[in-house]
Amino acid sequence: MSKKVLYTLEYPIRCSPSILFEFLSSPAAMQEWFADKVDERDGVYSFSWNGTEEKAALVEKEQDKFIRFRWNHQAKDEYFEFAINRSEVTNQTILMIKDFADKKDIKDQSQLWEYQVKDLFHRLGS
Repeated sequence: MSKKVLYTLEYPIRCSPSILFEFLSSPAAMQEWFADKVDERDGVYSFSWNGTEEKAALVEKEQDKFIRFRWNHQAKDEYFEFAINRSEVTNQTILMIKDFADKKDIKDQSQLWEYQVKDLFHRLGS
């Protein structure tokens, strides 16, 4: 099995970090853009798409800064993360997504994230 590699995507967004963080961490808000259904119990998030459920553990978070999850089926050193940064030049909010994929799948995975982020931006009115 090939080792997955970390890749990072960046999206400038017109939104306050606190509102954006809510959409990246709250099950109810995540259900509006990330999955059909999202539940959380004891730090384990259940995400459902078209009747298929995947579970991810909340690994770490810092309010209004980042939240990191690890899919139950992933290796211990792999995760996906939403981070919120500010551009020092423009003071604009930047959503950063970090994820792992096989090198040959990064383009497809990036397109999937692009689709998800467009839905997020639509929900945020950005």
